[in-house]
Amino acid sequence: MRTARDPRAVRTREAVRNAFLRLLEREPLEQISIPDICKEAGVGYTTFYRHYLAKETVLNEVAAEEIRQLIALAMSATLATDMRAGAVALFTYVDDHRALWSALLTGGAESAMREEFMRLSREIATKRAQPKAWPPADIAILLIASSTIELLSWWLRQRKPLAIEDAAEIYETMIVRPTIYAKRSTARRSRSKKRPASQ
Repeated sequence: MRTARDPRAVRTREAVRNAFLRLLEREPLEQISIPDICKEAGVGYTTFYRHYLAKETVLNEVAAEEIRQLIALAMSATLATDMRAGAVALFTYVDDHRALWSALLTGGAESAMREEFMRLSREIATKRAQPKAWPPADIAILLIASSTIELLSWWLRQRKPLAIEDAAEIYETMIVRPTIYAKRSTARRSRSKKRPASQ
């Protein structure tokens, strides 16, 4: 029996995932069947079921990889010297994979994807937590993550979506920059409060 790390098993799973992504580019998630995936991937039903229980299992695996990539881009945008460039990179990535992200954030998988996105964001927040950070890193990251999801969902639902640069401007000026500058200004206020009271 082949393990998940067996080269042939890895190639099969990759072929199925890539086939699934290609199909998502052409049609809605609900119209994609397992026979469609098998045909596109060039694998038989038995091979498919040896690796996946259902098309939703493929979706979850693809989603986990995509969510990690999106979170990495979102975090990079908050840490970048050029926040606008970071924001443009984030929206460019989603636009390049628009069919997939539309399926993930505006289709039947929306609730599960939001939950997974927030779960992974919490993991990152826990790792980056600093005792004296203000606002605390965990809430700052969660606020950015939830706002990122809301903005992307809104953007993907538009019949005539904003240009990438315009969406990136909203992300930078209304989500990322206020969080970063709030952190800095609050830190200054905290320092000023430490002055000894006059007698």
